[in-house]
Amino acid sequence: MSTKWARAASSHPVFTGISRAHLGGLIEELAPAWRARRESALRERRGGARRRAAGAGRKHELVFTDRILVTLVHLRTQLPHAALAELYSVGRPTVTEAIGEIRPLLADRGFAVPDRPGLRLCTLADVFAYADAEGVKLRIDGTETQVRRPKAHHPGRCAFVSGKKKQNTIKTTTISDHQGRTLWSGADRPGRMHDQTAMRTEGIAEQFRLHPAVKAEVDEGYRGLANEFPEQISAPPRKPKDNDPPLGEQYAWREWRRRQSSRRTCVEHANAEHKQWRPLQRFLGRREHYAATHRAVASLISDRAAQRPTRHKPSTELVPVSPMAC
Repeated sequence: MSTKWARAASSHPVFTGISRAHLGGLIEELAPAWRARRESALRERRGGARRRAAGAGRKHELVFTDRILVTLVHLRTQLPHAALAELYSVGRPTVTEAIGEIRPLLADRGFAVPDRPGLRLCTLADVFAYADAEGVKLRIDGTETQVRRPKAHHPGRCAFVSGKKKQNTIKTTTISDHQGRTLWSGADRPGRMHDQTAMRTEGIAEQFRLHPAVKAEVDEGYRGLANEFPEQISAPPRKPKDNDPPLGEQYAWREWRRRQSSRRTCVEHANAEHKQWRPLQRFLGRREHYAATHRAVASLISDRAAQRPTRHKPSTELVPVSPMAC
């Protein structure tokens, strides 16, 4: 099978998950960083500066464009390295090396900002600074992905067992805006850890203290944060304590809970976009590669989501109207 045919087939959006225009921009964006990392690794290996002219030495079996393609196809479909190697008529270690080089570059890109081309959010502090400056109300939610079970008699074997899923999982937290556009995804922790604990270890409480104007919508898993920052974080209302509360109080509680869920559900739509990529449905690779894989996928999805135009929901508050003349 010719490399030209393999490149044409694997560049289709069905295999890469992104458009051809997005793919072209991605290649231009990552090429300088890839060359810089490559030269740094070679300089460290030889212990000094280059001794031969640029371009001399062993040639790559997979050029940079093909390395991008095999990485995207693997992230989108979780196709085995051996199958990709057969497609490009190279050895499996060549594909493994290519994915190991490109995946960190994709993970380190950060997340695109809606209506701000060229600006990217890399850390949790960046997200809160952006939300504070633009008046964006954040939506926070966690998601879990099934991973391989640790080997028997190894330390931490029970750390990945999720009490909710009853499986070995890794938990990730996603932050989006009111339209479900991904602003940040990270805080990868073993599935046994609570959602709130995962974000506290990431420093979210300090960010709320530094940015008192930032507000967020969360689910029941972040009740402790909502109690600590009641003016900033909105959680589902608690159920009435009475065993048989008045009917009106029950209806009010259900309506309040429905409205809060409606405001928060957009971040679940963002997580659903991530789950369309096969590795985030069930990750079959090594667990230590999951964090980079998830951030790489979320970064690519944020590029597409940031292109959606910002829309403002009309107010649902009742306004007085002038009485009609009889």
